[in-house]
Order: sequence, then C-alpha cells, then structure tokens
Amino acid sequence: MKKIFSLLLVCCMLPVFALADEVVNVFNWEDYIDESVLQEFTVETGIRVNYMRFTTNEDMIVQVETNPGGFDVVFPSDYMVERMLAKGLLAEINYDHIPNAKYILENLRNPDYDPDGAHSIPYMWGTVGILYNKTMVDPADVNTWGVLWNEKYRGTVFMLDSIRDTFGVTLKYLGYSVNSREYPLLKEVADKLVEQKTSGMVKAYQVDETKDKMVAGEGALALMWSGDAQYAIDLNDDLDYVVPKEGSNVWVDPMVILKDARNLENAEKFIDFLCRPEVAQKNCEEIRYSSPNSGAIELMGEEYTSNSVLNPSQETLANCEFFIDIPEKELKVYNALWTEVKNAK
Repeated sequence: MKKIFSLLLVCCMLPVFALADEVVNVFNWEDYIDESVLQEFTVETGIRVNYMRFTTNEDMIVQVETNPGGFDVVFPSDYMVERMLAKGLLAEINYDHIPNAKYILENLRNPDYDPDGAHSIPYMWGTVGILYNKTMVDPADVNTWGVLWNEKYRGTVFMLDSIRDTFGVTLKYLGYSVNSREYPLLKEVADKLVEQKTSGMVKAYQVDETKDKMVAGEGALALMWSGDAQYAIDLNDDLDYVVPKEGSNVWVDPMVILKDARNLENAEKFIDFLCRPEVAQKNCEEIRYSSPNSGAIELMGEEYTSNSVLNPSQETLANCEFFIDIPEKELKVYNALWTEVKNAK
C-alpha cells in the first residue's frame, strides 16, 4: 500500500531536480523502497533525498537522456544497464567508497550485462510469473503460459504493460528464447498477443495497479513480477504465484551512478547505505522482492529462505533467462509490433 512521503522528500512522476552539497537526486521504480530508509539516510548524513519515480525502463532512459545532470542514482534493469553502458551514460563504481558492497551475493557480482560489476551494484532481483486466485483458477492450469489464453478465464487476465516482459513470456510459451530477434518469431508473438486481446481474454494492460486489483479479487490471473506477487499474496491468502514450465525471465535491478551526476559523493554514500544489511532487509521486507544482500538474507533467516516466491528453486532458475538488450534496429521492430498489439480491437 502506498504511503505519503515526509516533507523531507520530493516524490513525483516528473523530474524535479536539486543541486546542492546536501542533496542526492534518485530515480527509482514506483513502490520500490521503504520510505523510512530515505528519512533515516537524511537524518544520518544530512543529505536530502530528491526522490523521483518511473514505471518502465523505457520511460526511465528517455528521462535520463532528456535531462543530463538531472539524476545521480538510477535503478535500471539488467538489460537497460547494457544499453546505458553502450550509450556512455554510466560512471564507473569506486568500490573503495562503497564498502557495504561486500555483502552482494557472489553469483551476482560479475554479470554479463556489466562485466566485473564495474558500473552497477545489484539492488533487487526476481522472476516473471503468474499471480493467480486459487478460488477462480484451477492450479493445474497455471503450469503453462497457455493459461493466459485459456477461454475459461476470458476477461479476467491482467497483462503487463511492458514490451519486454509480455513479448518475453509469449516467446517462452511458443518455445523460443526471451531474446529472440528474428522477425518471423516476433510476428508470431505479436499475432498471438493480438489473438489474446481481440478474443476478450485481457482485462487490462497495466503495471503497478495490478497487484492491488488482484488483492481486491478483480482478476483471476496476472502476468507479474515476483515481488509484486508476494506483496499481493501477503494481503490475500487466496493468491499464489508460479513460474510456468516453459520458463521465464530472471532479472536483476541494479543501482548505477550516471556519468554526469552532479552529486557523486552523495550518490556513493546513498548506495553504500542501501547495501547495509539492516537497510537491505528493510527494503526487502517492505517491497517483497528478492535480496542480493547476504547480510540481509542472514538477518531474515528461514522466513526468507523457505519462501519459494522470493527464493525460487535452482530448477526454476535454470529454466529462466536474463534479458539481453535489443539493438536499436531490432528495437524498432519490437516497438512496431507492440503498437499493433496495443491497438488491436
């Protein structure tokens, strides 16, 4: 449930930049931090957090490129880190100034999207799957992505208003990689999504609103990120989450510092603060995504490690793929096909 931020913070959908020795400009996802952490950082350091929010990676990078120097710390997803690196947007991390990075899990320290973690530090990670209402859906049906096209659930399916996630799971359903770029495969995906929409399966394409609507019982099935799913499950015992048998996307959302950041030292202090185990624990327990912080995991104990949504099995993860960034030429094809899907009647 969203809460009102204190007057110490500036929270808005559009950029409101600040430049001063005691300020750090932060651009993060909606509903993606424990607000008390921001207040604690300000009290401890005297640095005010100018906090701004985005809903998709694609919206975020437009804002970053349109407003050079406007942001210090940003929270892109893994494939978007790859794109931002290619565009020369990211500063190299000085780990001497971020000692709490030592708590990052070893298997997340040298990602393909950012070799040696030279420009990014993991903040949260998770999977993409299906949140479903057990009173409305036969659990046997949700072992496949095909349930999102199952006519039994016509008009009760929420889809993500996110091109990579929606195309990605449909690619997996059709037997392809989430990183497929060949036009015939992408066209097959678009046609499948158009079929889903025009047949009346889709209740809405949304992002952050969906979890609350599922809690309220307004839908039977929702394509959803694991943390939002866990948030909803915590509030409604009728809900459950699954990664279908065809596999899915596994992702990391790291913290980065922009090359043109105007408050570099404050940015480093902010990231180091978020890597502190007790702070990482607070954020994990508030937003319900998986933590990359070994110290936080130790503090949370069995309640965390026994939770299959937050801590999926190795078998599940082995069946998942990380997204690879799409070059500009192929991205135009993705976008054109996505427009076809969204405009389908």
